[in-house]
Amino acid sequence: MASHGAPEPGVRVRFAPSPTGFLHVGGARTALFNWLFTRRHRGTLILRIEDTDVARSTEESVRTILEGLTWLGIGWDEGPFFQSRSLEAHGALARRLLESGRAYRCFCGAAALEAKRKAAEAEGAAWKYDRTCLRIDPEESRRRQAAGAPAVIRFRVPDGAVSWDDLVHGPTSFDSSVIEDIVLLRSDGSPTYNLSCVSDDLEMRITHVIRGDDHISNTPKQILLYRAVAAEPPRFAHLPLILGPDKKRLSKRHGAVSVTEYRERGYLPEALFNFLALLGWSPGEGREKMTKEEMIAGFALEAINRKGAIFDEQKLEWLNSQYINDLDPARVAALIRGDLERAGLFVHDLDEGGARRDWFLHVIQALKTRSKILPDFARDIRPFLSDDFEYRPEAVEKHLTAAKEGGPQGVAARMRALRGALAGVSPFTEAATEEALRALAASRDEPAAAYIHPLRVALVGTAVSPGIFTVLALIGRERALARLDRAVSFLESGDAASRIRQ
Repeated sequence: MASHGAPEPGVRVRFAPSPTGFLHVGGARTALFNWLFTRRHRGTLILRIEDTDVARSTEESVRTILEGLTWLGIGWDEGPFFQSRSLEAHGALARRLLESGRAYRCFCGAAALEAKRKAAEAEGAAWKYDRTCLRIDPEESRRRQAAGAPAVIRFRVPDGAVSWDDLVHGPTSFDSSVIEDIVLLRSDGSPTYNLSCVSDDLEMRITHVIRGDDHISNTPKQILLYRAVAAEPPRFAHLPLILGPDKKRLSKRHGAVSVTEYRERGYLPEALFNFLALLGWSPGEGREKMTKEEMIAGFALEAINRKGAIFDEQKLEWLNSQYINDLDPARVAALIRGDLERAGLFVHDLDEGGARRDWFLHVIQALKTRSKILPDFARDIRPFLSDDFEYRPEAVEKHLTAAKEGGPQGVAARMRALRGALAGVSPFTEAATEEALRALAASRDEPAAAYIHPLRVALVGTAVSPGIFTVLALIGRERALARLDRAVSFLESGDAASRIRQ
């Protein structure tokens, strides 16, 4: 392979998912590394749908895979091609190997093979096909086949070792003695995975195969098939598996594993793309948040870690928050509109051109720094769009009723005084409201925090929010005064704790 900086116009790779389920994050990471590699070397990425498992393949899965790739921004240059449409070519390759003497018909039935396997297991021995049918005379084999005897076609695995220089793991070798004679065509004429894969890769002139470590046991079998037809095998690169925090293979028990699930949970495609790129690969220098152009420029298969990559959802959340913070508020508005409509919070004057559009975008801008995923906006925006919101019990306990703050009556007295100070502020800006609050606190020889924290609960119902003076300016004087009145009434009721709405 050329050096990292040299273009390879002849590079052709394929992403070949099986349409038997959703696009798993492991598959998405494989697609992404194939994409980065082709873009780095100005090559061609082919999308091939390996749908020869007719019983399990579905059109819905195909749609979900294409949708997930498109949403992530992983495009392809050729395809999608469907493996099931090349069955004739797969069969022809098997027959070519049969005619050359590198394959043979096997008439052993499944029941007989299973019996032999169980017998070996009972004796504590490993078992592989014993080549019973290899000893059948070729003429006898043809006669049985012509008579309709069911048979598979097996590839005869030659003696010796199968070695290759893996672009991730380095020199890798399998002894042929551990490889069973490979079934190429089943008795119904359908091709097996290894035959179909090699046949299609030959047809598509694939130069590099980049796939997960779970395929590494297939590689020696495929290399043997390439050599049997005098073809140069592609270069292979096997990616480390993605592991959960418990260092076991990532699965449903670790949470969402589908790309579309992460989309529904409010992650941005740019953030998930960036996160997946870092699962097993690092550009060095401690860089984490990168543009696609930066990833392409720095990507190299040789830099991929050989160990399993840990899927750290906290890191994904952090990256997502960074990308959210970079978004234009108008794009956020479009992304969260559905959530707001479902919550009954969206009205048309928030639309583009609406009377409150600019104000709405300022609210979004204020909330961005606290939002890890998109649904956080709908959670935090309610007090800005509606006066119908609850006081969070933990916020009440910490800032409205705590004995150290003077209890409900002490806090009520401060909020009443603060209401009076804010009522005369004009214009009702961040700077002016801050000046009024701090002047009041100083005049009473109290810390500003004694006013800021309960004010936050009064305005938005929570113990955390954007800067309190930003919140005041966005809510406006009349609504802010009304909320202080509400808080004072709540505190002076005598049973504030019992009146927290659950």
